[in-house]
Amino acid sequence: TVIAISKDQASTALGVPVTRVIHHGIDVADVPEGHGDGGYASFLGRMSPEKGPREAVLIARAAGVPLRMAAKLREPAEHEYFENAVKPLLSSEIEYLGELGTDDKLKLVGDSFALLNPIQWPEPFGLVMIEALATGTPVVATPRGAAPEIVDHGVTGYLRKDRQALAKALLDAAQLDRDACRAAASERFDSEVMVRNHIE
Repeated sequence: TVIAISKDQASTALGVPVTRVIHHGIDVADVPEGHGDGGYASFLGRMSPEKGPREAVLIARAAGVPLRMAAKLREPAEHEYFENAVKPLLSSEIEYLGELGTDDKLKLVGDSFALLNPIQWPEPFGLVMIEALATGTPVVATPRGAAPEIVDHGVTGYLRKDRQALAKALLDAAQLDRDACRAAASERFDSEVMVRNHIE
């Protein structure tokens, strides 16, 4: 039996008999609810082109909002990308905080009014998006990979393709219902749901 972690991933598994799609899950009850009152947007991911950190900076700039970034920065390629593509854009409003532990990461996202996730590749899932939703934080993302399966457009976030549309969506996301984001995480992406689906 082969399980895919998203419909998008299953669609690429040519010749593989996928029995079922089961999304990843997290223990939502263990994630502290955030209030989104930090006055900034957040970014989480690896410091690599496919995760879109440079795009996140440019989108935040276009929207005129502060951005706080936490990202893995260990490999030589990640350091090279950071030095050339991201570091020159940092400012008092655009901050790179390093790689954060779980508690600090969830606080960063929970205090932000939106998670900006402009992925540049067809990511098979995207745990950072369900972590954000679990804190109550809406997600603004590009509609690649599994993002359309995670983000309910206009309810728990927005999906847009170009920079200006993403910038507008980032501003609009602050008005979305944070309780709806948390509820979506509990109903669809809790680890109990994932385990129950595997048992079935």
